[in-house]
Amino acid sequence: MLTVRRASDGALAQNPWTWLNSRPVLKTLAALLCSAGLACAAAPASTPAHLIARGVTVSGVPVGGLTAEPARDRITTSLALPIRIATPGGVTTVDPARAGAVADVDAGLASAFAARPGAGVTVPVRYSVGRVAEIAGDLAARFERPPIDATVIGADARGPRFTPAKAGVAVDRRTIGAAVGDLLSTGARSPLTLGTTSVPPRRTVASFGPVIVVDRGANTLRLYDGTRLVRTFRVATGQAIYPTPTGIWRIVDKQRNPWWYPPTYDEWAKGLKPVPPGPSNPLGTRWMGLDAPGVGIHGTDAPSSIGYSASHGCIRMQVPEAEWLFEHVRVGTAVVIL
Repeated sequence: MLTVRRASDGALAQNPWTWLNSRPVLKTLAALLCSAGLACAAAPASTPAHLIARGVTVSGVPVGGLTAEPARDRITTSLALPIRIATPGGVTTVDPARAGAVADVDAGLASAFAARPGAGVTVPVRYSVGRVAEIAGDLAARFERPPIDATVIGADARGPRFTPAKAGVAVDRRTIGAAVGDLLSTGARSPLTLGTTSVPPRRTVASFGPVIVVDRGANTLRLYDGTRLVRTFRVATGQAIYPTPTGIWRIVDKQRNPWWYPPTYDEWAKGLKPVPPGPSNPLGTRWMGLDAPGVGIHGTDAPSSIGYSASHGCIRMQVPEAEWLFEHVRVGTAVVIL
C-alpha cells in the first residue's frame, strides 16, 4: 500500500480507477492513440530494394534495373567467357584463368550503383603479362612454320634439279598478346584474328645462285645460275682406279696459290714432298675443296690431261679457267658429279 501524505490524494490512493476515468486523462490517452495510428499509417509495409540505374553497363554487360546479386551473376558469367581467336587451323579459345585474370566484381558493382543512367563502367581486372606472353608463344608454336629453301637434289642433261622453295609463316606475337590483354582488361569478348605474315625463303630456284655439274663420262664441268647455264668447261676427272666420286657435294674450302701436300693415305703419293705455290704446283693457282675427302676442283700443271680421265679423283681445269671459276663460286656452292 502506498503512503499518502495529502488528504486530497486519499481517494485516488484508495481507488486508482477513479484517476483513469477522469476527463483530462481520457483526453490525453485519446490524443496519444490518434498520433500512434497516424504514424503507423505513414510507415511503408517494406523498404524497396536498391536498383542500378537504367541503361548502366559494367564491362559491356547491361545491368540497369538489377539488384546486386543478379547483376553480380551476370557480370561474373560474362567475364568467365573464353576469348575466341580465329587461326589458320580454325577457332581456338583462351580461358581467362589461364592468363591469371582476377576481376574485382565488387568494385564494379559499387561503381554501377553510383553511376548515372546510361553510364558505362568497367570491372578492374588484373592478369599476368607473363602468362599472356606464354599464350602468344604457344599460338606461335602451333601455327608458325619456317620457310623452306630450294635445294639441289641431282642433275641431268638439262642441268641441276631442285626441290621447290616454300614460304614460311610467322605469328605476330606482340600484337596478339596486346589484343588478349585488352579483352581481359575491358571484359569484351569480340573475336580476335591471329595475325600472321608470310616469310619468304632465302633461296628459290630462280635466285639459287651458282651450281656446278660435272659429267665424268664427258669430262665436262658446267656452271649454272639456278637453272640457267652460264659456261661449260673441259676438265680432267679421275682414273678408273681413282674415280671421282659421284653424288651431291659442296665447296667447303677456297684457296689462292695453294700448297700441294701429298695425301698420306694413297700409295701413289708415298715419298713425295709438299710443293709450294708456283708453276710446278699440281693444283695450279686455285683450289676449291669439296666435302668429298681429298677431292677438289683446281688448276693443273699438266694441261694436256684436260679432257681425259687422268686425275687421282680431283677435277682438273686449265689454270685461267680455274681462276675464272674461283671468282664465280662461293663456299657452300653445290657440286653434282654424274
